[in-house]
Amino acid sequence: MNRWWIIILITCLSVVFPVNNICAQNSLEEVLEQLVNNDEENVYQWESLFEELSEWKENPLDINSATKEQLERFPFLSDELIENILYYLYKYGPMLSTGELMAVQGMDLYTSRLLKQLIVIRQPVEKPRIPTLKNILKYGKQEISTRIDIPLYTREGYRPFTSEYIQAHPNKRYLGPSLYHNVRYQFRYSDKVYVGLTAEKDAGEPFFAGKNKKGYDYYSPYIYIRDIGRINALALGNYRLNYGYGLVMNTDFGMGKTAMISTLENKVRGIKKHSSTDEYNYFQGIAGSIHLTKRLTADAFYSYRQMDGIVDNRFITSIKEDGYHRIPRDYEKKNTFTNQLIGSHINYSGRYFQLGLTAVHNVFNKVLKPANRTYNKYYPRGRDFFNVGINYKFYLRDFTWMGETAVDKDGRLATINMIRYIPSWKVHFLAMHRFYDVAYQSMYARSIGEGSMVQNESGFYLGVEVVELSRFNLSAYSDFFYFPWKKYQLSKNGTHGVDGVLQVTYSPNDDLNMFIRYRYKNKYKDFTPDNGEKLTIPYIQQKGRYQLSYTPTDSLVLKTTVDIVHNSYRQKEPSKGILIGQSIGYKLKNLPLQLDGSVAWFQTDDYASRITRYEKGLLYSFSMPSFYGKGERFALNVRYELNEHFIFQGKYACTHYRDREVISSGLEQIEGNLKSDLYFQLRFKF
Repeated sequence: MNRWWIIILITCLSVVFPVNNICAQNSLEEVLEQLVNNDEENVYQWESLFEELSEWKENPLDINSATKEQLERFPFLSDELIENILYYLYKYGPMLSTGELMAVQGMDLYTSRLLKQLIVIRQPVEKPRIPTLKNILKYGKQEISTRIDIPLYTREGYRPFTSEYIQAHPNKRYLGPSLYHNVRYQFRYSDKVYVGLTAEKDAGEPFFAGKNKKGYDYYSPYIYIRDIGRINALALGNYRLNYGYGLVMNTDFGMGKTAMISTLENKVRGIKKHSSTDEYNYFQGIAGSIHLTKRLTADAFYSYRQMDGIVDNRFITSIKEDGYHRIPRDYEKKNTFTNQLIGSHINYSGRYFQLGLTAVHNVFNKVLKPANRTYNKYYPRGRDFFNVGINYKFYLRDFTWMGETAVDKDGRLATINMIRYIPSWKVHFLAMHRFYDVAYQSMYARSIGEGSMVQNESGFYLGVEVVELSRFNLSAYSDFFYFPWKKYQLSKNGTHGVDGVLQVTYSPNDDLNMFIRYRYKNKYKDFTPDNGEKLTIPYIQQKGRYQLSYTPTDSLVLKTTVDIVHNSYRQKEPSKGILIGQSIGYKLKNLPLQLDGSVAWFQTDDYASRITRYEKGLLYSFSMPSFYGKGERFALNVRYELNEHFIFQGKYACTHYRDREVISSGLEQIEGNLKSDLYFQLRFKF
């Protein structure tokens, strides 16, 4: 009962206080949460985007000297809005305050609120196109951060066992301590030069002991140069690539379906540094991009890296992507084969059209041959893979045609094409068609689709965004898809489905944001009833969310959320769930201290009706935990700036379950119904 009184009291206080100014602290997290909620199966893919935007939040962009390429890094800005911002600066000169954003044609309050977190207003200063080494060293900024996660419980994999038991069952106990730890170092000069190193040890991995004598399990060094002279980008060490619409190459953030049309356009392409803790989606070597002319750029890249997987004689039977090395079995899969990749990209950006050509060839030192399953008959197999793709964008008044068409070494086709229609700045339409051949093979492709691979799928998407009087924003899409061949948990050929989202956002002023979202998905899935006879029948997923964000005072942010889930096989008993959450952010006026707390109550029938919810974490730490069963969640985040050089951040999170006495299973099993964790981060800036 006390839990309900707390939630009701906080909600009532939120309504009583007058709405004046927003503390836009959580707006960036909100847009990322919306993107991820439309692509929950691939949450990990959004970590790199979260890290990139977190860097911009710490080092805001000077809007008065911003270029088109810099503005394109913000996924919530459309091509038209970017052009309107640049035209406003050209016509009226430098902005004097962020309030001028609303004077830009097509700018709505919600987008303005997001953008304000990532920009600053400065008077333009003429800077040399090519900075000197002296200025780079003199004006460059450095940062070292370290993070440690401490579980306040004991998992099964860390329990003490006798040496005889461990010898007989070596994979029943983790090799290292239960602490997670990472260290990040970065030198940065403006947004042109980056030098850094990221090191990480996952919980359970040995540290300077046992099978790991080198300290951290994962190191990611990088040197990254951008926009200096004719150099468009240059990367040494670890880096990421993204070209076209991902049909040939995309190791960057995910491209799931979403009602935010601007994110589907995937504007940010090319070479990026890899400074995150993602241990799979990156390349290792050298990549460069140069301006041949004002409108023509040429890229080339080469990568050589060791990879994890199961190798049986000369065959790679599976690729390990999680990066964990916690038990002897993991070390048996570590660095068991190599992959070399070489490729190039040429891009022409004209006034009325853009064209790009990408070619990639990658080779394994062993033959990739996954174990034969019915659903994976057309998965990538072989020793070498070659792909070529052409991406394009043509402008014709209110219409834009854009897309990419690619082929693999056997001539199999993958193509995605979009037509965008903008009759006025208030209304955006997008129609998209995709066709991915059932046997198309590309090792590093990632694009828009219902499946996780660019393969075995065709579909038609129709989306619309409407902004009315800068207050209401309606976003909706419908996606009709078809799978010609079987898939995992789908043992029938030729199945189809539909996925749709409707969201209405209300922002009456710069202080209040509210939205209601409903999602419906109907797709075929295998179902095994009690009699054991497998059936393939429609599986219907319905999700609803209500969210209200506002500020009683300049230093207080309140957000209320209600999530509802209803999943069922047709004519079968449904699986239902609900989560009610409240978060509070408060920044003290007399102390450099910021507090962010959240409480949530959840109740779901089972794992199928689980609810995923964004939770504020430490800097660069993207947290989207899922909840199922019955229980409560509490989290408190503390950020304290000791001075201009030292910043401390800590978090305590606790989940209490009311329907179990054992949490999780296997080596992750926890005895009891309480799961509590401490997180600490210390940053030193100089």
